[in-house]
Order: sequence, then C-alpha cells, then structure tokens
Amino acid sequence: MSLSVHRSVSLTGYAILLTAIFMFARPLAAGPAAQTSPEVVPAPEADPHYTDVGFFDIHVCNWPDNQKFLMGLFSTFHFNDIQSIELFDNRGKSMGQLDPERYRLVPNKEKKEKRVYIKHFSVPADNPDGWYSALITMNNGRKYLAKDYVVAQWLGIGEAVTPADQQTAVALPVTLSWKAIPGAKHYRVFIKDEWAAQTVHESPVLDKPQYVLPKGVLEPGGEYSWRIHARDVNENALLGDFNHGSLSQPFSFTVAE
Repeated sequence: MSLSVHRSVSLTGYAILLTAIFMFARPLAAGPAAQTSPEVVPAPEADPHYTDVGFFDIHVCNWPDNQKFLMGLFSTFHFNDIQSIELFDNRGKSMGQLDPERYRLVPNKEKKEKRVYIKHFSVPADNPDGWYSALITMNNGRKYLAKDYVVAQWLGIGEAVTPADQQTAVALPVTLSWKAIPGAKHYRVFIKDEWAAQTVHESPVLDKPQYVLPKGVLEPGGEYSWRIHARDVNENALLGDFNHGSLSQPFSFTVAE
C-alpha cells in the first residue's frame, strides 16, 4: 500500500477446499480457443500462477469503499517485452485487459525494476467460483497462460481496535490489536504518518490479530493512522498469495510527547 501508483499514470468451507483440491489435481480447464493454441505456453502444473514472464493472481476483496470485487494483478520484470495481458473468467469469457500504463513498483531482492499491473473487476453474478486465467502476449507474438482458482467468499473488515480510533496521547511502545476476523488466518498492518502524508511502516505477515510496533517507527507527539489487511491464506499454490482479503478503514491516534 505504500507503493506509489504510476500513470504515464450452500458449501461448507471444508467442502469448498476439497472441491478446489480435486479440480487442481485435474488438468486445468480450457479457456478461450486462443488459450489452447500450440503457440501458447500452458500454465505450469506445479503452480499455475507463475509463468516465465511473470506472476498472475486474482483476489476476492472487501474494501471499505469498494465492497466485494475481484482484484486482478500481474507482476513482472519483463514489462518492456509484453504487448498485452488479458484476463478471463471461469467460463472463458474475457474480462478485459490490464492497463500497461497503470502499475506499481514492487521492491524485490534482485533490485531490478518490477511492475505489478492491477485492475478491479465485478464478481460474476452466476457461478463465480472456478479457474480464472491470464493470457500474456509478448511483443514477439509468444503467449503464456497463467491460472488462479477463485472461491467467492468474503472476509469481514477489521474492527474493535486498540488503540481506539482517534485516541490521543498513546504511550510508547505501541501494541496494535483488533478483533479476530472469522476466516482470516493472516494479517498485515500498514502505518501512515499523517503529518508526512506517507506510509512509514508495513508489518510482516502476522498469524494473530496483534502487532508490537518496532522501536523507531513512531515519534513522540506524532499523529498516525493504521489499517488492517486480512487474508485467508499466504502464498498458496492453488489460491495464490491469498484468495479472500479485506482492508479496514484507517484508525488514527496520536503519540504522547
């Protein structure tokens, strides 16, 4: 969330999981005719999110200002070589293309420029569960296919937080906590310095609804806000980085002098 946007700019959970695993064990469902062409490099069986030219994922999201939508994304080092990235729903119908002029820069160990293209889509009203796909066409005409399995369930949004929203003179060190969200197994929190108007800290992936802010993140007398991102899984070969995610509203507090 701190990454700058450029613009040149009635199944039970267990039954759903079994269904998904069963489908994953089978050959990936065919999409549009173009995806079955001999010129298309198929999605890898071990993890169909990854191709030789980038990573595809699509999340079921619940945001305070945009509830229950699909967030499609593709991250790549090969942005100069890509002609188009087209997404398809679970019926093989085109959802549209990712905008090559709208992306975020992603920090990475290679310290090379890596871009992630992101677009929001509505959830299909009929039969939203199943394999979604991305068809990546390169400038040389070569095509790559990536896939992600989607189960359309919704995570609640973080609430019942400590410090309370708009609490003043909070003593250091600060421990952030919130009510556990049903269905969420992992969390991250993002801290924004309201005076500097920028995100100053992002937590690692957390396994419980609590986080002790490291020393030096907050300054005495400072004004901050924070948000909670919840997710159901973390880097899963079937469901991607996560399948269901939610983002809370910002909660503000000031630090004691």
